[in-house]
Amino acid sequence: MYNSKPHQEHDLARLHQHMLHTRLATLVSHGEHGLLATHLPVLVTTGEGEFGTVYGHLARANQQWQDLAQGAEALLVFPGADAYVSPGYYPSKTDNPKVVPTWNYMAVHAWGPVEVIHAPTQLLDIVSRLTDRHEQGRAAPWSVADAPADYLDGMLRAIIGIRLPIARLQGARKLSQNRSAQDIAGVRAGLAASADPVDNQLAAHMRDL
Repeated sequence: MYNSKPHQEHDLARLHQHMLHTRLATLVSHGEHGLLATHLPVLVTTGEGEFGTVYGHLARANQQWQDLAQGAEALLVFPGADAYVSPGYYPSKTDNPKVVPTWNYMAVHAWGPVEVIHAPTQLLDIVSRLTDRHEQGRAAPWSVADAPADYLDGMLRAIIGIRLPIARLQGARKLSQNRSAQDIAGVRAGLAASADPVDNQLAAHMRDL
């Protein structure tokens, strides 16, 4: 992705934190079936490999896995909070009206080869870990083991697992770093006062600048 120098994020711990808090990633690849993208929940294991390893699964009917099995490189996109930035947030516009709207956002891109997983035991481990992650905190968490065994076997036959050892990471934190401290404070205050909770999330991240 295009990412100008003021907005580049290189801190591995912060990149991992972003990935771990992303509930739905986008898997992009190009192969025999063309340019394909699948939206899927993933597991990020930060201690496995230099940059971490990502696990997930696709529907067997999804042709993307066939391209991945042929060695197509994949890109995983981890989106984050984003917000429209109005020129009205900049106190400096009073002295210099040469301002235009922009968009602030956070994102992480991860590239790597993909190992396709067929083994039922490995597939069961992936879906069980994914389920446990998202059921965590519920009063009565549901477990994959709660499903009838024969039904679960059929569901596992309908999916393909993926394992992506991350070869390269790129992070973007576009939070008005190219503006003055006064303008950054104005953007933060404007987004914090918004009725949109996603704007509020981005404003909270701007407190780290």
